[in-house]
Amino acid sequence: MRNYKLPYLALATSLFLHYHCASEMKTSQDYLILSSGEDAAFDYYKNRSGDTIIAPGKYMQLISDTFRTYAIVLHSELGYIVIDRDEHPKYQVFNFDNGPDYPSDGLFRIFEKGKLGYADEKTLEVVIAPQFDCAYPFENGKARVSKNCQTVSDGEHSTWKSQDWFYIDKTGKLIPEEPMKSKTSDQ
Repeated sequence: MRNYKLPYLALATSLFLHYHCASEMKTSQDYLILSSGEDAAFDYYKNRSGDTIIAPGKYMQLISDTFRTYAIVLHSELGYIVIDRDEHPKYQVFNFDNGPDYPSDGLFRIFEKGKLGYADEKTLEVVIAPQFDCAYPFENGKARVSKNCQTVSDGEHSTWKSQDWFYIDKTGKLIPEEPMKSKTSDQ
């Protein structure tokens, strides 16, 4: 529905859409367009001919404005997920700040079986398989990650604790540096 529970959810979604819309997805003549109507309580996807392909209300929220090969949607049970054109769930998008993770340096974080990885902002394809307990967004071609990390929450805010931080490049390879020794760090 368009009635967001938290005001910053609308901001997070807007920022994600801005970054996602600015990126060019794989070319396909058969794409779907995010639409809404006065009589529809939910957004829906229609084809270029105007036919409704994904009905209003099927998903709680539609994030991707153009659905070529993959789209990000909010599923009532699975959270933010990427679906293919057959609507098969591919993976979960990491939930950050009450919305899908923001793309950073061309990638965003994904979540699968309790582990974090990364997907490409433009194609939504997985580029680094989920394998980390904690993973920060990419910045300047590298991301700080840990395979031995715990999330600690005070009820409102969460922090990650690890003694084994290290950096990876956009292919997932370890960047040779002195490992970071830090007890806590904000998500």
